[in-house]
Amino acid sequence: MSTPNHTTVTEFILLRLTDDPVLEKILFAVFLLIHLITVVGNLCVIMLIRTSSRLHTPMYFFLGHLSFVDICYSSNIIPNMLYNFLSDQKTISYAGCFTQCLLFIALGITEFYILASVALDHYVAICSSLHYSTRMSKNICRSLVTVPYTSNALPQTLLTFHSSFCGSLEINHFYHADPPLLMLACSDTSVKKMAMLVVASFTQSSSLFIILLSYLFIFATILRMHSAEGRHKSFSTCGSHLIIVTISYGTLFCTYLRPPTEKSIEESKIIAVFYAFLSPMLNPLIYSLRNKDMNHSMQQVIKGSFFH
Repeated sequence: MSTPNHTTVTEFILLRLTDDPVLEKILFAVFLLIHLITVVGNLCVIMLIRTSSRLHTPMYFFLGHLSFVDICYSSNIIPNMLYNFLSDQKTISYAGCFTQCLLFIALGITEFYILASVALDHYVAICSSLHYSTRMSKNICRSLVTVPYTSNALPQTLLTFHSSFCGSLEINHFYHADPPLLMLACSDTSVKKMAMLVVASFTQSSSLFIILLSYLFIFATILRMHSAEGRHKSFSTCGSHLIIVTISYGTLFCTYLRPPTEKSIEESKIIAVFYAFLSPMLNPLIYSLRNKDMNHSMQQVIKGSFFH
């Protein structure tokens, strides 16, 4: 990508989170621990779902894919951060930055629609339980997962990198995403900003609409239940999902539905810690601690490992 009187951009520079070498080592240890917990925790969820026949249901099928996306999210961002903590040169190649942006957008879209698929599964299980096996068949579940994975994030990424970058190439963030990159552009980015707002708004609003509509019917059905035990079980089924939805959508609304400015970029760095790091780490903990089926399956696996 070249501009008049400027050389071709071959790499970008990430601003340091701190200039204190001791604090950098502490942050390295913290983010390494977060990454290990995220990968191990989500891998355990995936393996547990695959090995336990009790968990061979549509809901856990979706949760397994959600864990896979969370592993990819963490692996897309944290390894490069860890390298930069130990390196004197906080740089990333143009191709590496492009790839990280592409995966960040694609994985975000995928996660939103998988969360919507979980809400649909809850809706059918609670509001149409007699038809659950037909309405949530294997083919339908595969389709609900396949479509998000095929979401095309390439046009959005190309629009970003079609911009001309000149002057400072220091990215005011700890990973490479659209808003901080657009702050470096010296060409007109109005089309990209509008496209980013439209895509983010459509993705978040359409998936959130599915979730809210599903829960509107779910809560109406639960309130009509005569059994207190049935109401408690239904609310418990939805609780973990609602916690994750709140974290995911709350942070992303704050990040992408505002025009990129110096102030919003600074605020988004704090918000991004919750979405990009803490959310993927907490997801398996939230589901495993609040889910009786997963706890039972985990106990069975542990017993089988030690006492078989």
